[in-house]
Amino acid sequence: MSTLQHFGWFFARGFGPQGWGRPDVRWNHRWTGPRLYQQAVRDLEQAGLDLVVMEDAVSLGSPDTLDLRVREAYGGPKHDPLLLAPYLFDVTERIGLAPTVNAGITPPYLAARQAATLHHLSGHRFGINVVTDVGSARHVGLEPLPHDRAYDRAEEWLGVVRRLWHSWPDGALVADVDTGRFADGSGLDAFRHRGEFFDVAGPLNAVPFDHGDPVVVSPGGSPRGLAFAGRHSDVQLALAPLDAAGVRQYRRRILDAAAAHGRGEKDIRILFVLKPEIVPSAEEADRVVRASRHPTDDDLLRIAAAQSSDLETDLTRLPLDEPLPVSVFGEHVSQGTIRGLLGRDGAVGEQPLRELLARKARKGRIADRTGVVGTAEELADFVAELGDDAGNDGFLLSGDLHPSTVHRMLDDLVPVLRRRGLLRREYGDGGVRANLFDF
Repeated sequence: MSTLQHFGWFFARGFGPQGWGRPDVRWNHRWTGPRLYQQAVRDLEQAGLDLVVMEDAVSLGSPDTLDLRVREAYGGPKHDPLLLAPYLFDVTERIGLAPTVNAGITPPYLAARQAATLHHLSGHRFGINVVTDVGSARHVGLEPLPHDRAYDRAEEWLGVVRRLWHSWPDGALVADVDTGRFADGSGLDAFRHRGEFFDVAGPLNAVPFDHGDPVVVSPGGSPRGLAFAGRHSDVQLALAPLDAAGVRQYRRRILDAAAAHGRGEKDIRILFVLKPEIVPSAEEADRVVRASRHPTDDDLLRIAAAQSSDLETDLTRLPLDEPLPVSVFGEHVSQGTIRGLLGRDGAVGEQPLRELLARKARKGRIADRTGVVGTAEELADFVAELGDDAGNDGFLLSGDLHPSTVHRMLDDLVPVLRRRGLLRREYGDGGVRANLFDF
């Protein structure tokens, strides 16, 4: 019997123009309204997914790359996913939602109160995807922090948020109709936190929870990011080579970090982001992979446009057959994103741009573990292998929150996963925390 695993959806590209750049856009959904997302999230709940993690980026980036970010709608525009969440909760009953909250620009008292409100309104189905993005600082009059210092701030921020959530002790909420006594304020934690980054007074003007705190999700694969996850996260949004050895190694790093803070494997779920390309037959998978080995210049330019948005650097204007100039990336560009383009052992100025983009274009087969193209049965084999051989907790399937994307990925996959005992058939009780920790 295969190991039952957890599945979620990573709402990639955030609350922006869904389906843009694909034929899906001609379905004529209105991306600024709620119905598109409501239709998609209902289907995700029907599929038995545990939660939706909602990506966001507050900033459109540096002033000199604004057109680059919006011309193909890769980096923007984006609306606030926190404000989309109530519309999605309204049409679902079990699935959890974890919108992105920026710990660098959101005051901890405001974040704690908003999260508490949505956790109650949703029946304890709310979570926060905590990010430490520093590029948004200038929009709120703050100076950006270096990478590790941003995590120091996030540590303090989350500590204050959690203390606020617990500033009402057991017994403080009386709610006795006969006596008319609603609450006992004598035990409320009217603390004053004066830290390095925040000065916050409690208690929180919101009542405590019946089924645990909102879940905390965090991304980040740097040593500092993994340490943060080990200490704080209920869910680690994981990016790593998806083979049994790579998954075991990554999990070991997270679990060691958790153990350093008295936490164990039962306290955290490590979910690997996966964007599979499901096709109807092995022959079609082979055809797709072969075609990817010979990208046209137009194919490469489309990839360059997507990479340009992530890198905030216009690669589309550079000669394809020359190496990237050493000076092409500004100081604002993430080193991790640069490494993603160059490859593990690459360096700026060494490889022609055509070769770098062609490597991004190449696809591989799930069946031989060289990529993510395959049939639903082949993907189920892969899921079962990582669960049985690497102790994997599960996956966050990545894509737009668009009905076409959801059905393209899940129509054939869900029946196979359920038949093989890999995907839940029903939900338990207790909100998103129960979804994640009931097995």
